[in-house]
Amino acid sequence: MKIKILYIEDEVHLAKIVSDTLRLKNYEVLHKEDGSHILDDLKIFSPDVCLFDVMLPHIDGFSLGNVVRNLHPHLPIIFITAKSQTQDVVEGFLSGGTDYIRKPFSMEELMVRIDNQVTLSRKKNEATALKSDVPLGKILYSPLKMELKTPQRVIKLSNREAEILNMLCMHQNQTIERRKLLQLIWGDDSFFNSRNLDVYIKKLRDYFNDVDGVEVITLKSVGYYFSVPVQQ
Repeated sequence: MKIKILYIEDEVHLAKIVSDTLRLKNYEVLHKEDGSHILDDLKIFSPDVCLFDVMLPHIDGFSLGNVVRNLHPHLPIIFITAKSQTQDVVEGFLSGGTDYIRKPFSMEELMVRIDNQVTLSRKKNEATALKSDVPLGKILYSPLKMELKTPQRVIKLSNREAEILNMLCMHQNQTIERRKLLQLIWGDDSFFNSRNLDVYIKKLRDYFNDVDGVEVITLKSVGYYFSVPVQQ
């Protein structure tokens, strides 16, 4: 089955080269010069991966990333950027990006990144899929809605928070290796992703602060232990 790519790029010459080459390599490509019809494109084309230039007319690539991520939490997004500053890369990931590639780039590298993102997405969906609500002490976690319902409030989780919590829920009262979490959620255990994991673990801990018996325990140099009261 062909990998379906939604490609948004306003540089006509570059877009033609990229689109034609990808099609010759057996990818299915829907190219648009701007993201003004992004909602229709997602619904009708149903891509496996999005490839967005950052500098676009009307609506920039990062804004498109936010739109896609809110509608499709697990859809891979690769940003194409001429920028090289660290802050630009960070902004890309915060906007829902799962990878980025800098101009100028080779088609070989682009195809490797596309294939890698689709493979990771499929493995992640298999590994982190939870379909039914999960009781966590006095909390009810709804993975489909990405919500935590505590006695005091309803907490809407981000995509990353939900992915990590899914993995923890699948390892209740067990140890899960830090490296395994990083590989499943981000695809590698780089320093940047490791720091991101620390941030998300802290957020999850904060959500459980008011609930007795639910705790994410750090096991130094190993990983985490998700302590949850056993249901009677």
